[in-house]
Amino acid sequence: MDTAAEHRTDISVTKIGGNIGARIDGVWLGGDLDEATVARIRAALLEHKVVFFRQQHHLDDAGQQAFGRLLGELTQPHPTVRSVGLGNILPIDAEYGRANSWHSDVTFVDRIPAFSVLRAVTIPPYGGSTVWANTATAYANLPDSLKALAEKLWAVHTNLYDYSRHVDERRIGGIDVKERDYRDEFRSEVYETEHPVVRVHPETGERVLLLGHFVKHLVGLSSAESNVIFNLLQARITRLENTVRWQWRPGDVAIWDNRATQHYGVADYDDHARRLHRITVAGTVPESVDGVRSTARVGDASHYSSVG
Repeated sequence: MDTAAEHRTDISVTKIGGNIGARIDGVWLGGDLDEATVARIRAALLEHKVVFFRQQHHLDDAGQQAFGRLLGELTQPHPTVRSVGLGNILPIDAEYGRANSWHSDVTFVDRIPAFSVLRAVTIPPYGGSTVWANTATAYANLPDSLKALAEKLWAVHTNLYDYSRHVDERRIGGIDVKERDYRDEFRSEVYETEHPVVRVHPETGERVLLLGHFVKHLVGLSSAESNVIFNLLQARITRLENTVRWQWRPGDVAIWDNRATQHYGVADYDDHARRLHRITVAGTVPESVDGVRSTARVGDASHYSSVG
């Protein structure tokens, strides 16, 4: 049987965006990659925040999980969604809804995943791209006055966010049954966690903005005040110059640093099928610039992943 080691050639890393994104060529992903290759991938990932691989047609669920373990301990598929999980894999399937809103994965728990690995399974004939934004450069480009403000702020993140609140509610008969059931399972156990708006990246030391659609409110501020400040900082993250957009092809794999990015799945593929398989690598509890760790208000995520 073909192995990743047999097909590995000279690895090249090609930058595809000024502030985020690179394509890695010359490697076949799998669980048998050597340490030097994994280290090269990890270094590119930390530098460019999201990296892309083409032509990984050999990769299946088992191979994806085996490769992911080379980056670290894998989490469970999701803290609340268990009915559709496949081992450590969470299917990202249009049948269950569309995550067309800016977010980092699973920020409603205290132990935010370090990396996400997403593999194309079924790609629509058009549309369905994903966009990533760099939360480190977003912080670095803030005026000093906004940096000072952001570094003092804490936000409550929760999984009670409704993925479908902007779509489908006007459709006759309400939302699709599968989407409704998935959303209900997503919200079946409530999690709330206080995170610093600015966290220190545990590997690079960079300061990054920790926001996205799971934010419920900013601690100590009114709803109106929270909304104004959240929108101000969130808009800095998602400026087009701070993003990269990837149009999926069969055999594609994307890996991103979930601690330094947000992403958005573009829902422009009508009713066509779209399915990707995601695994996540366990991360640590965020710390503020003052060294204060995030605190879980509601919910215990110890079943989801351990904390390093």
